[in-house]
Amino acid sequence: MQKRTLGQGFEVSAIGLGCMGMSEFYGARDEQEALDTIQRALDLGVTFLDTADMYGPFTNEKLVARAIAGRRDEVQLATKFGNVRGEDGEWLGIRGDADYVRQACEASLERLGVDHIDLYYQHRVDKGTEIEETVGAMAELVEAGKVRHIGLSEASPETIRRAHAVHPVTALQTEYSLWTRDPEDEIFPTVRELGIGFVAYSPLGRGFLSGRVTSPEDLDEDDFRRRNPRFQGENFERNLELVERVREIAEEKGVTPAQLALAWVLRQGDDIVPIPGTKRANYLEENARAAEVELSYEDLIRIEDAFPKGATSGDRYPDMSSIDR
Repeated sequence: MQKRTLGQGFEVSAIGLGCMGMSEFYGARDEQEALDTIQRALDLGVTFLDTADMYGPFTNEKLVARAIAGRRDEVQLATKFGNVRGEDGEWLGIRGDADYVRQACEASLERLGVDHIDLYYQHRVDKGTEIEETVGAMAELVEAGKVRHIGLSEASPETIRRAHAVHPVTALQTEYSLWTRDPEDEIFPTVRELGIGFVAYSPLGRGFLSGRVTSPEDLDEDDFRRRNPRFQGENFERNLELVERVREIAEEKGVTPAQLALAWVLRQGDDIVPIPGTKRANYLEENARAAEVELSYEDLIRIEDAFPKGATSGDRYPDMSSIDR
């Protein structure tokens, strides 16, 4: 697996692994299969693992801890704080106050069974707390050796600039794929000016770009995508037409739609690292091979023509109010 560098010197695998769906949101779960998938990822050199305290809630970090036991030195471990939930899964809001940052970090360190977090993100911006306070507390964690690098998720250009002025931000994580290209307008210019790396979550459009979802009925009853605007009604049908175009190009190149979609993300810049999530080792292996797919300039033009920017139908979330824009 190739390597890429986020920010000033944080080297990670060129493709990471999003672990969220192993614990929540994407239907049925199999803990042993999840453990096997993470360990297979490490075997393949997919060593950049992404989790968060709120996934589960609180159980995904524990799962990752079990998976990397004895292999900590191989892993670049990223987790997040800020989306507050109760033990019963209740949503309790967003917090970024200094006391909460410190408490959340200690709790994550304990669940992960590690003495430091390689990349610690603020999961969502707390609009009731100045970003300078939040990042100041994160900087203290770096000084204490509990965190190596800090990041933000779904933050606006202004917030990114203010945060970076307090302490260097290593990575910004935001949804990015063929069907979500909003970051190209203002986020990419901002992070590139400041030397901040970009981590693309949902680089397969929440699985849609893999071509394996052909009907909402393909999703489990408790799969949150059933409530996602892009997976509903006419939006679903229009988006399916776009994916069919991607499938045609992928077949001609002898790759899968998922591999073509991931290769496209990788070609958008050496400072971009996609973290596709999966619960199964066979899909992990398919995703990892995307790093070997070469796209020519002509390929990129053809993909752009087939799936132009802004073509996707529907909002990214049922409620976009928590996104800092």
